[in-house]
Amino acid sequence: MDRLRPAADAVIITGDLTECDLVSEYAEPRAMLARELHVAVYVIPGNHDRREVLLRELPGVREADGFVQYAVEDFPLWLLMLDTVVPGAGHGELCPIRLAWLDRTLGKAPDTPTLIGMHHPPFQCGIGHMDRIALRDPAAFLAVVSRPSPSRAHRQRPSPSPRDRPLRPGYRQHLPSVAHQVELDLSEDAPSVFTLEPPGYQIHRRRPDTGVVMHTALVDSYPGPFPFLEDPDYPAPRYRAGSSRSRNQSPSTLTQNVVSTTTALGASRIQGARVRYSRP
Repeated sequence: MDRLRPAADAVIITGDLTECDLVSEYAEPRAMLARELHVAVYVIPGNHDRREVLLRELPGVREADGFVQYAVEDFPLWLLMLDTVVPGAGHGELCPIRLAWLDRTLGKAPDTPTLIGMHHPPFQCGIGHMDRIALRDPAAFLAVVSRPSPSRAHRQRPSPSPRDRPLRPGYRQHLPSVAHQVELDLSEDAPSVFTLEPPGYQIHRRRPDTGVVMHTALVDSYPGPFPFLEDPDYPAPRYRAGSSRSRNQSPSTLTQNVVSTTTALGASRIQGARVRYSRP
């Protein structure tokens, strides 16, 4: 995250910082956040966390009405961190107290763009075992956030859907995890398993003229960056369709210089790459 240019304003973490919610498990994320991130960090619990332990072990976590939820009003885009946890259960719920807090908080500035962070997605993602622990009664949540006039976006784990008025018919998107990944199996009876695919995260960039644009980035470092090499006169008439040069060329040619691919620990690396594409 510290390599981002420009730097991020804040980081939101929507739960599951531990596996078994042991006090000892919080030592590692607490140290990692202090060591690696030098921006504001906002956290809410997931179904693998307990509110009382999270509040005690991580700095900056706040509560309202007995739940770990709070509003961040320090940026042009407000952040609402919403607690969907049901103690002792995997699925999520929003009781009347939490829905009332959400409605009341959104009503404080109904025309302010707002992003809601929550652990349980309020829609079906198609992965059977994940859908069974999604947010129960999502219609109650949608009734609050879909009321006219607010410019709102929301983010939950695992799928965000930023909209001017959220969750109308449209796209839904899965995000990568910063740890292991849920196996992409869209069968209703898919087993609850994970893979060690590369960890990732998503960047939300907001501008008044474009709204929220999302970029997916990977946590690990990879070879590069490498420059794209073009002939000095590109684009030039000899590349245009119908020119004598383009008619005499093959549809696509590739010249490659000093490219070697090695495999180490299951990862492919390109070393000393210098690749030039001659375009038709």
